[in-house]
Amino acid sequence: MNFLRSTLALACAAALATTAVAQTQRAQQPRTQRPMGITDIMRAGPVIAVPPADARPPAAPQGQRAAEFIVALVNSEPITNTEVQKRIDRVMQDGNPEIERMPRAQLARQVLEQLISERAQLQLAKEQGVRVDDTAVDQGIAVVARQNNLSVAELQQRIAQAGLSRDEFRANVRNQLLLTRLRERELESKVKVTDAEVDQFLRDQRGGANAPGAQDINLAQVLVAVPENASASQLATLQKRAQDIARRARAGEDFAKLAAEASDAPDARNSGGALGLRNADRYPPLFVESTQSTPVGGIAGPVRSGAGFHVIKVLARERANAGADGVVTQTQVRHILIRPDGNRTPEQVVALLNDYKRRIQSGTTDFATLARDQSQDTGSARNGGELGWTVPGTFVPEFEDAMSRLQPGQISDPISTRFGVHLIQVEARRDAKLNPEELRTAARNALRDKKMDDAYESWAQEVRNRAYVELREPPQS
Repeated sequence: MNFLRSTLALACAAALATTAVAQTQRAQQPRTQRPMGITDIMRAGPVIAVPPADARPPAAPQGQRAAEFIVALVNSEPITNTEVQKRIDRVMQDGNPEIERMPRAQLARQVLEQLISERAQLQLAKEQGVRVDDTAVDQGIAVVARQNNLSVAELQQRIAQAGLSRDEFRANVRNQLLLTRLRERELESKVKVTDAEVDQFLRDQRGGANAPGAQDINLAQVLVAVPENASASQLATLQKRAQDIARRARAGEDFAKLAAEASDAPDARNSGGALGLRNADRYPPLFVESTQSTPVGGIAGPVRSGAGFHVIKVLARERANAGADGVVTQTQVRHILIRPDGNRTPEQVVALLNDYKRRIQSGTTDFATLARDQSQDTGSARNGGELGWTVPGTFVPEFEDAMSRLQPGQISDPISTRFGVHLIQVEARRDAKLNPEELRTAARNALRDKKMDDAYESWAQEVRNRAYVELREPPQS
């Protein structure tokens, strides 16, 4: 089975639904934007608009309540004024000054158009039998929490404080995952990359190796979280703690161990603080700027963000997409794949793989034996699950992200992708120069990503045009 990279990332939790509207406002043109994906968010750092700790449900103006009525029909399915107003309120919670300056009627029109487009695509997903299981939803929520330096419980608390129920939040995450899987299915076969385009891409990279965004970096962090409304004395104590961690890291202590012991980031114990190899423009600007002159293996910080103090280590730095003659970090990886079916639910598959992980870690069996006997990826099962030495961008984003966060020897928790549920083990890593064939593959992947983004715009408009849309009374606050 081939589960190589899909070029649309897993969609983000649209319960907070700020990305598309904010992008439309910045663009100032009627262009459909591909929603940011969960993996995009993973790569970009904590940028999703999770409500602040003191967020409260937006209050209706005194003496007024938004009337409930239908504002649009999409293939006979209604969109109500309440839905539009709830989405507007969540967008406004982002605190984006451009959004705040926009007249509410204009914002309502843009939000309504986004809801119409989403509804038409969700109806198409249902028609085509696209499904998302609870495991994938749990996985998506965990990713959003992790990238905002929150536990899942803390994220749920923030969501509740902002007036969104747990069920609503999960439903919105599920819908966005459905949309992404639909887009993958619809667009992947339509995008072609020619050899001539690959040749031109490689020539361009040779000439622009030092351009902004031309680097991929892998950073690790130790986060010292600063609570809301911290006093001056608390702040000083936490800053001193971060400075001490930085001093120990510069003195040569194992950074992964420091992160596991001292970081307040929820996943630090398992990842050793590693954030994964990604393009520099997909990291928070603070991280990129603070490490710009830091060599590989060097320590930067502590630097201050809204989350707290960060001590950052540069694990790897390379030309984006391997460059024209770049050296990349390769990962030797293997996996076990089990697909849910009529006999096993997704939850049962997750429980089974968790049992496999426990048995491997206890020494009662080994990974290769289980892969040969149980994995449903027949191509790798005969080799004990081996996928060989791989370069960044080889696998679908969910698999890629989980793999990049593992240290050699570690085994992931079960990871759900559109191919099934995987148990992943990283065996080793090395820096190696790509051969010409690998360079062309990396270039082709990059070009395919860009073309998928371009194709999304026309596809989304086509789906919107095919739907029967009846606009009724304009949304009202």
